[in-house]
Amino acid sequence: MGEYVIKLPDVGEGVAEAELVEWHVKIGDPVREDMVLAAVMTDKATVEIPSPTDGKVLWLGAEVGDTVAVGSPILRLEVAGEGNVSASAEANAEAKSTPTPNPSPQGGGESVTASSSLAASASERAESSKDVSPKSSRLAETESPSPLWGGVRGGGTSTSAVHGATRATGAPRQEGEKPLASPAVRLRAKEAGIDLRQVPGSGPAGRIAHEDLDAFLRHGAPVARPAGGLAPDEAIEEIKVVGLRRRIAEKMRLAKSRIPHITYVEEVDVTALEDLRAALNREKRPAGGAERPKLTLLPFLIRAMVKAIAEQPQLNALFDDEAGIIHQYGGVHVGIAAQTPGGLVVPVVRHAEARDLWGCALEVNRLAEAAKAGTATREELSGSTITITSLGALGGVVTTPVINHPEVAIVGVNKMMVRPMWDGTQFVPRKMMNLSSSFDHRVIDGWDAAVFIQRIKALLETPALIFVEG
Repeated sequence: MGEYVIKLPDVGEGVAEAELVEWHVKIGDPVREDMVLAAVMTDKATVEIPSPTDGKVLWLGAEVGDTVAVGSPILRLEVAGEGNVSASAEANAEAKSTPTPNPSPQGGGESVTASSSLAASASERAESSKDVSPKSSRLAETESPSPLWGGVRGGGTSTSAVHGATRATGAPRQEGEKPLASPAVRLRAKEAGIDLRQVPGSGPAGRIAHEDLDAFLRHGAPVARPAGGLAPDEAIEEIKVVGLRRRIAEKMRLAKSRIPHITYVEEVDVTALEDLRAALNREKRPAGGAERPKLTLLPFLIRAMVKAIAEQPQLNALFDDEAGIIHQYGGVHVGIAAQTPGGLVVPVVRHAEARDLWGCALEVNRLAEAAKAGTATREELSGSTITITSLGALGGVVTTPVINHPEVAIVGVNKMMVRPMWDGTQFVPRKMMNLSSSFDHRVIDGWDAAVFIQRIKALLETPALIFVEG
């Protein structure tokens, strides 16, 4: 048997490092050739790493969320045959990673095996903790000093974690019941002023260990279970923020810390727009040999924004606040914020000014499918100059959209609702929708923001104007 070391491959585009976002295997798992082992992310592109050979996982070189340099070892396999790591190279690597000042009595020189080093380390820890219970000593012997093993040999769950789950189900002792504990535990409890009768034990016959005291100090005495069967849930789950979710968090922090937002909300009557949209969708006339796509509200909004931007081009811009330069674009590249299983992404409809209503609809549909499937490219997820955000039917009445840094404006679409509106003589049902939009107040004045949204409102309420050129 041999060992095969898998290194992080070059993921292209001059990337020197990548973030590990997912492991598909664990230590001890058998793997087959071309089986996906892990996934790494650079920018917003996720790359899967396949196995080049059959084998069994011996070692994982990184944890989810770690940044790994290209060419660094990330996984080690046990394979049939020689593998790609020679015995001499492995011995040299182990000698460098585990140096010792004294030569081995067996003639091993300055190199020692990993197992000998671990055993010696465990023995030293056992002798230095004589006041600890036997259970605690056994725990120390199973620990690995290497962080690459996840804190426990083999990368599994530590015994203390298992006992922690057991302690959660314990109950305080009845008055008069003598708790079982070692003298060291009793001394520690006395010094801390803890009544051992209130401490649930995880050992045999409810024996209290040091880990039980630690848990008690962290969480306090357990609450007695009421007669109704309800009980408090004191579980705390730690979820590491990695991958796309971490990128989103960094983007939101950057936007809110550097951009002074001003939010403007306007009510729009979209009754006529919805009637026009329904009529156009009923007509299945081919356009250039292909059937027209089904129209949603977004293509109309995109075209309305294009016409409004033509009158106020300062809204279609990126602000480099470090250099103090506003980059005002001629082409309108509209980002469409879309929710995907992996998180929020913003695919971009490029050059919306050069697309008609159905062209915008086709591109929106294509980008939405690519985003949901996770196949959208970096070019399709970057380069927007203004953004539309919408929660669809869950859009609520009002939102406070966060600007997509370094843009200067974002238009938010809220839920459409039928409400009674006064027409001068009577109340009539109308389809109403709010636009909640935010602007960078360093670049866009409140007056300009209001004029921009009022122009979009007029175009949506009189949709025929959208088709008027000029």
